[in-house]
Amino acid sequence: MTALSRSTVTVVGSGFGGLSAACFLADAGADVRVLEKNDQLGGRASRLERDGFHFDMGPSWYMMPDVFERFFAHFDREPSDYYTLSHLDPHYRIFFKDGEEVDVRPDKEYLRNLFESYESGAGEAFDEYLATSEHHYETAMEKFVYTDRSRLRDWVDLDVMTAAPVGLQLIGSMQSHVEDYFENPKLQQIMQYTLVFLGGSPKNTPALYNIMSHVDFNLGVYYPDGGIGAVVDGIVELGDELGVTYETGREVTEITRRKDGFLVDTVDGSENPDYVVSNADYAHTEQELLPEHERQYDADYWEKRTYAPSAFLIYLGVEGDVEPLAHHTLVLPEDWDPHFDQIFDEPAWPDEPAYYLCVPSKTDDTVAPEGHSNLFVLVPLAPGLEDTEQQREAYRDQILADIAENTGVDLRDRIVVEEQFSVSDFGERYNATEGTALGLAHTLRQTSLLRPSNRSSAVDGLYFTGSFTTPGIGVPMCLISGEHTANALIEDQT
Repeated sequence: MTALSRSTVTVVGSGFGGLSAACFLADAGADVRVLEKNDQLGGRASRLERDGFHFDMGPSWYMMPDVFERFFAHFDREPSDYYTLSHLDPHYRIFFKDGEEVDVRPDKEYLRNLFESYESGAGEAFDEYLATSEHHYETAMEKFVYTDRSRLRDWVDLDVMTAAPVGLQLIGSMQSHVEDYFENPKLQQIMQYTLVFLGGSPKNTPALYNIMSHVDFNLGVYYPDGGIGAVVDGIVELGDELGVTYETGREVTEITRRKDGFLVDTVDGSENPDYVVSNADYAHTEQELLPEHERQYDADYWEKRTYAPSAFLIYLGVEGDVEPLAHHTLVLPEDWDPHFDQIFDEPAWPDEPAYYLCVPSKTDDTVAPEGHSNLFVLVPLAPGLEDTEQQREAYRDQILADIAENTGVDLRDRIVVEEQFSVSDFGERYNATEGTALGLAHTLRQTSLLRPSNRSSAVDGLYFTGSFTTPGIGVPMCLISGEHTANALIEDQT
């Protein structure tokens, strides 16, 4: 008998946090049912298929392979049991808008020389920065990420006190931290572009996230054949093997505590589980699904949070190739501060945007018909922006013209498939607060135990997982969040 034998758990939402929690809970003996609002599993990692083109609509970077290996190893499996990885070279390509082009490759000597070519002494500084990043990554993962410390009492611990100086010396901003190593603005951008995945800017993200450079340069960037959707399929298959039940098209409309367990109302019936794990948007769950007396936070709390950016996305199927774009391509202005300002300080559609292009057909010939290319464009936007049809169309034309000017790839006369997705779509499809594409930003005041807890303080038996909780934003972090949430539920029942 296990701690959860004969217990029933309903997981609301099938993002990576929910899928992960479901696997851990089923492995602990619970009868687990995952309810998904939409018609496919994966949450924001949904897919679009049209006329022979297959798009990942959400996450598209496979980073931190060690986290996936650790996840599957818990169940005596390996990622390769479910999907195949290709190591990308280059990891990504950058087009600076002054005409320069840079490849970031899995070759340290090449990178040292690249950095040195921009600034005398930068090659040695690169080595020093990366060594520091690796040390902080290993410490952070062991002490603060894999070990859940979402409550103040979890920090009163000898291990934490021993490791604390690592965090304390990094409470400044990433901008000031990177400036200590590099003066050249382009090198600073290369070292900080991953902040987009954390939903922050160089000025509001804590320097402790320099760990992302180890993720980028040491651990590498991969592509799962079939896209991130193949990873979703792999985790769902694992859940099937563990006994998890999945139901799509079942939007949850209310969660209420009963004397024995919960009543979970959906659009087509109800469930009566012993426990509930919400992988839905945290603020949506609290403000829309729970009765007022069962909420931890009021509306004012959520209004004062800093949300990660939303995005304007264009999914494109085009005739011919798209040289010289790489699988992952960044297009960056010489000064990206105005773009970040228009996300966090003075919300507006960016005048001079920094943006990302994903071209999986460079690596995977199954995602587009023969003789065609599959790509999408992502422009980070301020959450909560109005995105009328007229605004989208005008911005679409601006971005396609910008791509042609700064990469030399003119897509405009070759498009055979096109779909758009933006702020209002994130809100409608995923119930995302303010239309955020990611969750809560990783600002200094929204890091670690300052993020909402994975345990409800208002309702016994209710738990949360995903990008609003610890350890935070990104597919690997959500996998770990699912583990933390499952462990919290198990711990509370033993």
